[in-house]
Amino acid sequence: MNRTTLSLIAVATALAAVTGFAAVSAPDPVDSTATATAKTPARLPVERSSLLCPAPSTSELAETVYTSFTPAGTTGAGTGGAAELAPSAAPLTDTDPADDEKKTDEDKAKDDEAKDDKAKDDDAKAPADGADAKAKPFLALKEPGKPVSGTKKGADAPALVGAATGPLAPGWTAQQTTTVTAGDSRGLLGMTCTAPGTDFWFPGASTDKSRQDYVHLTNPDDTAAVADIALYGKEGTLKSDTGEGIPVPARSSVPVLLSTLTGEAEPNVTVHVSTRTGRVGAVVNATEEKTGGDWLAASADAAPRAVLPGIPGDATSVRLVVFAPGEDDAELKVQLAGKSGTIVPSSAAEPLNVKSGMTASLDLADVTKGEAGAVRIGPAEGGRETPVVAALRVVRGKGDNQEVAFIPATGPVTERATVADNRAKGSTLTLTAPEKSAKVKVTASAGSGGGEQVVKTYTVKGGTTLSVTPPVPAGLKGSYALTVEPESGGPVHAARALAVTQDGVPMFTVQTLPDDRGMVSVPATKEDLSVLK
Repeated sequence: MNRTTLSLIAVATALAAVTGFAAVSAPDPVDSTATATAKTPARLPVERSSLLCPAPSTSELAETVYTSFTPAGTTGAGTGGAAELAPSAAPLTDTDPADDEKKTDEDKAKDDEAKDDKAKDDDAKAPADGADAKAKPFLALKEPGKPVSGTKKGADAPALVGAATGPLAPGWTAQQTTTVTAGDSRGLLGMTCTAPGTDFWFPGASTDKSRQDYVHLTNPDDTAAVADIALYGKEGTLKSDTGEGIPVPARSSVPVLLSTLTGEAEPNVTVHVSTRTGRVGAVVNATEEKTGGDWLAASADAAPRAVLPGIPGDATSVRLVVFAPGEDDAELKVQLAGKSGTIVPSSAAEPLNVKSGMTASLDLADVTKGEAGAVRIGPAEGGRETPVVAALRVVRGKGDNQEVAFIPATGPVTERATVADNRAKGSTLTLTAPEKSAKVKVTASAGSGGGEQVVKTYTVKGGTTLSVTPPVPAGLKGSYALTVEPESGGPVHAARALAVTQDGVPMFTVQTLPDDRGMVSVPATKEDLSVLK
């Protein structure tokens, strides 16, 4: 082979590298007289999803139900795939169905097989710390449209990390719901397991002496991550010598007690979690002395306007916490979208002033007055468009029988959103249309132990909140998932409340339903050799 031939091969290789093999087959001949026309990007289902669930509780009285679900009917999602949640640190040993339903023969056979596998693993004498062995899945979803669930009792449940591929990836969601019957953390603690990221805002946290708030940082990857935690109070940044450069080892979860990061005790604090390297899932576990505890999820991305949906009608106390992360102050109008329309509560008659880099709060008391609603915030008249993040602290009950939950600002459901672990009793769905009226389709999936899917359509009037008992699958056994899909009209914000009364305490938790981002825009591409000119 002569040098000329080698040179030609090298040029061909370089051309292939530059064009990136944008198309498998050769492109159509280019018509020099034709005008280039931009094509609308195709909407295609995602091929992989990741979720992280933090360690649920340190209470020996805790019982945690895990539920995994992917909506059915995603066009173009293909076949096969898997969706598995596995321990990040130590294996979970309890895998009972969530509602103690009787197992089928097939389930029993699977359990026997699992026990045999465990015995074989023990015989193989795997490393004691499990570092070199891949953790077995605690929950494995087999098909879209039907949830799977499992339970873990006690305080030794680890964080879970998981991934879904193929047709199980678009819209995959997982819920962990923990019931603690006594102690400081007693209550119903629920959260939708989160996707990993690099930046999170949590208005509504606290370093007060009556609170114990932990930020749980979970690393799903095989390399270590490094995170920073910054705290902001009513006067600005809280001094901290230990909030920077927090290592989060590979496939592990690290809880950080906020009060150990600063000596300043404040009832309303905004937490900012960011990563220097790697990515983490972040969520705040908040426990109060007299009102139990719950999870505080991250606020939606900072924006001049926000909706915080899902306030129960019987809320006895509602507190709004807002933070302006940019360089400008915000003057905000606070409104309540209720059953019959949008009003300005008397407690919010004056605009809420939020200074740049400072946390502001507003006590709205029993703002809902017996009707479920959503808080809307936006620029006051004549105010500038300043991005903010926000959350609500909500209390039900009175005296010793109180329970707390948190509601972050949440974006609209643009295509589809899903929440798992709904039950025959105690679930409430709220739909808020802050602008125009909207028509929404709600699908109740098959149950984890049996039942048939049910679909119902609702119309939400503009400027109002519709609160409904969601449809229940026919012949339901176990728990089920709710999927919300807007069909027409303006934007819709959704939330699901789950309530359980225990010894007179109205335990509850609220999960908002942001869009599942199961579909992504993929632009059309083809080779363009003009880049070589």
